[in-house]
Amino acid sequence: MSSSSLPEVRPAATASVSVLDLAPVLPVVVLDDAAVAVPLARALVAGGLRAIEVTLRTPAALDALRAIAAEVPEAVVGAGTVVTPDQVSACVDAGARFLVGPGWTEGLLEAMAGSGLPFLPGVSTVSEVMALLERGVREMKFFPAEASGGTAWLKALAGPLPQARFCPTGGITPAGAPAYLALPNVGCVGGSWMVPAEAVAARDWARIAELAREAAGLSAGARCR
Repeated sequence: MSSSSLPEVRPAATASVSVLDLAPVLPVVVLDDAAVAVPLARALVAGGLRAIEVTLRTPAALDALRAIAAEVPEAVVGAGTVVTPDQVSACVDAGARFLVGPGWTEGLLEAMAGSGLPFLPGVSTVSEVMALLERGVREMKFFPAEASGGTAWLKALAGPLPQARFCPTGGITPAGAPAYLALPNVGCVGGSWMVPAEAVAARDWARIAELAREAAGLSAGARCR
């Protein structure tokens, strides 16, 4: 399929709600042990973060995704760091409910669009955003956010391309997240601060639930400015 015949796709939505609107923060989870996936997901959901991105950066990722999809139905679990069409198929089979890429190629976009799942392709340039808008894709991941211009880049883009909405990810902290969330073209931010490696290793689910609760509460103050 040529780039000109790529299907127009719907916004990155789960049922009638956009992935960008499920919570102010999308946890970006890297797991080396699939055995911790279910209690970790339950802790995040308990803290108010329903949408969870499990990145395909470890051999345990697909098993972790599969376990969450099967045992934590209240979570909206998706796959992150999706970089090949074959990974798209594997994520669909594992029960992913959305897909996130750090960037996009014609082949990957075609596979994502044909998967039947909502997806967030990654962008870091204006031309990439415009190319996706031509294909009907209006919701994207801005990555790596801090290294690619941060809030200043997003503010500059809101004027000429107001129809594009983003999940900025990469280098964002709890202190910096409110500035992103206050922008009209940001639906949520991606981050991993609510799943610190030492807390996961210690199975400290109470701490993770509390960090998730704090993250889930970021939107109210940020959007009232």
